[in-house]
Amino acid sequence: MLRTAFTSCSRLACLLALLLSLGPIVADAQPIKAETPAPQREAWWTERHDRTVARIRQGQVDLLFIGDSITQGWEEDGRPVWDRYYAARRAVNLGYNSDQTDNVLWRLQHGELDGIAPKLAVVMIGTNNATIREDPPEHTTAGIQAILTTLRTRLPGTKILLLAIFPRGASADNPFRRVNETVNARLPALADQHQVFFLNLNRRFLDGDGRLPPEIMSDALHPSLLGYRLWAEGMEEMIRKLLGE
Repeated sequence: MLRTAFTSCSRLACLLALLLSLGPIVADAQPIKAETPAPQREAWWTERHDRTVARIRQGQVDLLFIGDSITQGWEEDGRPVWDRYYAARRAVNLGYNSDQTDNVLWRLQHGELDGIAPKLAVVMIGTNNATIREDPPEHTTAGIQAILTTLRTRLPGTKILLLAIFPRGASADNPFRRVNETVNARLPALADQHQVFFLNLNRRFLDGDGRLPPEIMSDALHPSLLGYRLWAEGMEEMIRKLLGE
């Protein structure tokens, strides 16, 4: 039938018709940015990555924290809590300001996992996907799943604790919070309860009306010292279990 169709019209016209018919297929095949590894293009980001890779090459890594500025903040407002809970556990902070899932994927594939075999990796990422690129929840979830696949492939002996994206915005009706909650609803399905485990700590940060108190996150995004303490306390039982302590 195709041969007959080509003889009944010019080759150029038939080729054009064929390309037009394939248009939707080509569009659907476009890669999702959230799961396509890409670096940030800022000098500070590259410098931080270089320092992190240098630390990874030193070895002696039992615990990884992987994420964005909320995770990077363990080095700032969260430092006293980090020193109490994680410094002696040979922990390394892989949190970078403004990172989205694709940025994390790039880092993990360019040296930040090389030559180590940590006991546990804590992952919390995705809030910047909603605000910077306005990814739909299914794209952010795909990016998180790609991170988990990378970790499971590169670090087959490492347990993974996947955290729900923290509350964003002071009130429960904040649009970005609603997007993140849609992502969070999809995350338990990514945990196999063998290597990957899911934990939602969000209720610890909210009052009875679902509001995010400023003493916990002053900008309704980044934890204060109290916020980091609540985070650490909420994870501690599972951290001990997954580290085999």
